Amino acid sequence: MKTLREVRPGQSVQVIRLHGAGPVRRRIMDMGITKGTELTVRKVAPLGDPVEITVRGYELSVRKADADCIEVE
Repeated sequence: MKTLREVRPGQSVQVIRLHGAGPVRRRIMDMGITKGTELTVRKVAPLGDPVEITVRGYELSVRKADADCIEVE
C-alpha cells in the first residue's frame, strides 16, 4: 500500500482508496480527492508538512496526516 505521503515531487498518481473515518474522510472528499482522481505532487515542505498537489486543475495543500489517508498507485 502506497500513500500520497510517500510520493515524490513531480510524480503523478491515481487515487485507489481513501482511509479514515467520518469528518476526515469527508473533508478529503470535499477537496475533490475521490477514487480514480489523478494527482500530481508539486512540492513537499522541508519537514514534510504540508504536501502541495495539483488535483482537478487547482493547487491544494494537504497535511501529512491527511496524505497518509490517501492510498495511491
